Amino acid sequence: MDVALIGEGTYPHQFGGVSVWCDQLVRGMPDYDFLLVALTATGAEPVRWSLPENVLSVGSIPLWGPPPPGPAPGKRGRRRIRPVPCPALPGLIDILLAPPAEAQDRFGDVLREVFEFAQAENLTASLSSDAAVSLLSEAWRDWRLDSTEAAPTLHDAVTAMQLLEHSLRPLSHPVVRADVAHAVTNGLGALPAFTAKWRYGTPMIVTEHGIYMREQYLHSRNTPFRWPVRALHLRFLRRLCSLGYSEAEMITPGNVYNKRWEEQLGADLSRVRTVYNGVDPADFPASESEPPVPTISWAGRVDPVKDLETLLVAFSLVHRQMPEARLRMFGSPPQGQEAYLERCKALAAELGLGGAATFEGRVEKIRDAYDAGQVVVLCSISEGFPYTLIEAMTCGRPCVATDVGGVSEAVADTGMIVPPRNPEALAQSCLALLKDASLRRQLGAAARMRALEYFTVDRAISAFDEIYTFVGTGLELPNAELDDESDELVVAELPERDEETELLEAAG
Repeated sequence: MDVALIGEGTYPHQFGGVSVWCDQLVRGMPDYDFLLVALTATGAEPVRWSLPENVLSVGSIPLWGPPPPGPAPGKRGRRRIRPVPCPALPGLIDILLAPPAEAQDRFGDVLREVFEFAQAENLTASLSSDAAVSLLSEAWRDWRLDSTEAAPTLHDAVTAMQLLEHSLRPLSHPVVRADVAHAVTNGLGALPAFTAKWRYGTPMIVTEHGIYMREQYLHSRNTPFRWPVRALHLRFLRRLCSLGYSEAEMITPGNVYNKRWEEQLGADLSRVRTVYNGVDPADFPASESEPPVPTISWAGRVDPVKDLETLLVAFSLVHRQMPEARLRMFGSPPQGQEAYLERCKALAAELGLGGAATFEGRVEKIRDAYDAGQVVVLCSISEGFPYTLIEAMTCGRPCVATDVGGVSEAVADTGMIVPPRNPEALAQSCLALLKDASLRRQLGAAARMRALEYFTVDRAISAFDEIYTFVGTGLELPNAELDDESDELVVAELPERDEETELLEAAG
């Protein structure tokens, strides 16, 4: 069957864990044909992956490049001078300003109306018009705000409509036609899957490697927008994610932690099946030796969410007690984050690490990054189910990792788990392993056994082969979560019921 594989900012235009997962899926299922739909920044991003023959097409939907083309000229060959108002916009704004309990049931119907308008008229022009800005500005006047919150301004209305217009651009693009629409993220990445379902009745699957909404709450802390704009945009994304859960025939989180977040955000557990990431053991044989000096290895995308600054501070503490220790970091920044790499280099110099901490760029064979260290570290503040951990574990390397996302499920008792943004705890765990060769061997062997038992690519491919078969043919998949073995791998704590509220408050 044909599968539309839909992502945002990942495969095949970027590297990273989600892209690795997509490439594994496509290559591991040669009997399926894939149509890639990629939400990109500008549409000018090059394809960075060598694609197999079962990739039939690559479609790019730029969110911030040139706007989508408007409707074809009318009978007289002339385009309309004034934008046509979107009749669903007042209802959409009303839903975004209404309390959640009153809004979600109507959101899907209104968004579908916006889609039908976008296919016939110029949605970008409509949402960018003075009339649209005035509509939001008028509605905002009656929005209840606490006395401590800033009242919305006209500039806020302009900014909010711009964000909404860019977010909804996928609704204006041609609808992909396939047997299954598989969104490998929720939120904006689910929009092309919605359009396929609305136009052709295509069943959809949603896979979350990290909880989209949780990451949006965290990301909003660093945006330059005032609170009214952030609050409105977060409400839009929250409604969108809930719609993704309700419209999907199957939801496939990458770990139990994600599954429990999804349940808390409204997902029906009868349609949830946990599918762990996996690696090919042949690509990651057991490491046979260690570097001659105490070495910590890190590999990944050089990005603020990976929190290399905490790693550098932690290593400075390690270096004080063990001057011969080295930190080797492998990876490159994604487009737009080059300044973060320079900031990390400046911090390393400020901490006096000199040649002890090195930034070595992207390595051709990722296995070499794990062989380079006696200990492999992951220091992220947010993760799904990171490949770097299960790859390093498959190589037999002991890991020190922050307790985020599905990390504790991956590592369990085969490594050391520390709180995020805690350089002291990270340093102490690294020192404990660097000083004890026997402990390193013991944990490394246990890590490899765990990875080979639970986290192989064959298991993941087999799971999606079954899911595609059932969903694509309209059959009801057995309720896998009733006896889901993922719940037995590790006792993962349920996120606190008020964590979403705390994140939203922190975002403000």
